[in-house]
Amino acid sequence: MLDQPTCPTFETLLGQSFRLQVDPQGSTELELIEVQSLPLHAGLGHQSARTPFSLVFRGPKGSALPQRIYGIEHEALGGLEIFLVPIGPDERGQRYEAVFN
Repeated sequence: MLDQPTCPTFETLLGQSFRLQVDPQGSTELELIEVQSLPLHAGLGHQSARTPFSLVFRGPKGSALPQRIYGIEHEALGGLEIFLVPIGPDERGQRYEAVFN
C-alpha cells in the first residue's frame, strides 16, 4: 500500500496497467497515460507535504464509469484508493483523471 503518492512515483509507471475494482464482482484494466505536476496555489504552498499532480488513465472504449472513489492495484505499488473523474474518450478508449493536492 502506498502511503503518500507523489508525482515521481507515478512517472516511473507511465504506460503501465492498473487493475481498477469496479464493484465487488468486477474489475477492469486502466493504462496510465499521463503524469503531470500541477502548480502550487497561493496559500497552500507550505501546508502540503507534496507537489500537487494529476494522473490520466485510459480504460476500455464504451460508456464511462461514474466519478467516485475506486480501488486500484499495481504490482509494484500495491493497492490505493483514488477519486477518478471521466474526462472523455480519445481514439483508443475512455480517459479518467485523478488529482492529488
